[in-house]
Amino acid sequence: MKSPIFQRYGGFASISKIVMSFYDKVLDSPLTSPYFVTTDMKQQIDHQTKFMASLMGGPASYTDEQLERIHSHLGITEPAFMEIVYLLSETLEDFDFADDDIRYVENEMMNRKNYIVTRR
Repeated sequence: MKSPIFQRYGGFASISKIVMSFYDKVLDSPLTSPYFVTTDMKQQIDHQTKFMASLMGGPASYTDEQLERIHSHLGITEPAFMEIVYLLSETLEDFDFADDDIRYVENEMMNRKNYIVTRR
């Protein structure tokens, strides 16, 4: 049996580096950067590292209800969400993730879209 992506790519220390690189891209994107203008990025990176770890089979976890509560007031659009997924995939490629592992993480993100994107 294959070990979880989280373990194969180095656990929290590696995932944290990936998330920092990911947010460099997010903050450079005109589509996604406005969502983070007033965000404490140190705290954001910590939360996102735990979230990414959970998507990759690590020990952290977020319920769908938590995701919805955390994001409901942000007005996240579908194009912004899709940009996030794209930037995440690009970052995982930068860190030499296997294509199958990237697709797995993309699918895990897409499975949570309805809890992150604001419904109108």
